[in-house]
Amino acid sequence: MSCSSSVFYFPAMRKFKKIVVVDETKMNTSTLEELNKYANEVEVYHDEPTSEEVKSRVEDAEAIIVSWRTQISEEIIDAAKDLKYIGMACSLYDDESANVAVNYAQERNIEVNGIFDYGDPGVIEFVISEVIQLLHGFGEHQWQEQPLELSGQKFGIIGLGTTGKLLAKALEALNVEVYYFSRTRKPEFENAKLKYLELGELLKTCDIISIHLPKNTVLLKENEFKQFGDNKVLINTSLGLPFEEKSFQNWLKVRNNYTIFDGDATAYLPESIINRENVIASQKSAGWSQQTQERLSFKVLQNIQNFLER
Repeated sequence: MSCSSSVFYFPAMRKFKKIVVVDETKMNTSTLEELNKYANEVEVYHDEPTSEEVKSRVEDAEAIIVSWRTQISEEIIDAAKDLKYIGMACSLYDDESANVAVNYAQERNIEVNGIFDYGDPGVIEFVISEVIQLLHGFGEHQWQEQPLELSGQKFGIIGLGTTGKLLAKALEALNVEVYYFSRTRKPEFENAKLKYLELGELLKTCDIISIHLPKNTVLLKENEFKQFGDNKVLINTSLGLPFEEKSFQNWLKVRNNYTIFDGDATAYLPESIINRENVIASQKSAGWSQQTQERLSFKVLQNIQNFLER
């Protein structure tokens, strides 16, 4: 009896002709080098280009990778005649909040993928750290005349996405009264320590509020700031200003109100606000760390691999 052996051949994963990393995405060096596995040619840039520079860079690319800082407009998409894939090294919620013209790209059969859940742990640590410092007076500011513990405070979260959920869980462990508002109520996450309130009730009930919304979402206007009132703390780590600037400035003039911004949110504030004594404006991004970079890099690469394997 003769034996025969079988040899199985698996088709090699297809490649892009050219991948262009159009700006500083903060992907780590090893991941940028690994892009060569997925394209015959790779170009990597580490700056913040003008729109004309972006158009020049993408004109012969089949795939591009971009951070949240650089706009990929309809005009830029039209300039990239061979474009098949846009990888966002940032979160993608919807076309309105994205720096990429997502709907326009999809109409032209260009796939757009973002990443999620890569910088949230750092944001949680920033929020809790800054609030504790303000309550106790460990830093330059102290909210009330006497130091206060975070335990027992009424804390509101606006936006119960991944960051909001993680923050709620962390606050619950610290025995904080946690309430949330989201445009879509999430009863499956509600419990004795996390309760839903309509926005107006949340603003009246809570002394400390942290905002976690997609970019370009404006939720707090004059009426909402009046409901929030005085002797309160407002935290923003969202990209952009989730409130009307003039109404916010008026609220800052009210008795004993404080606000806390991380570096990404601070970038959208005018100097006239940053320099106010009751504004705590960090220059560092709350969501950025070595672990964030590793997660971001892995997820961007994984999205490319998934696309090419289909």
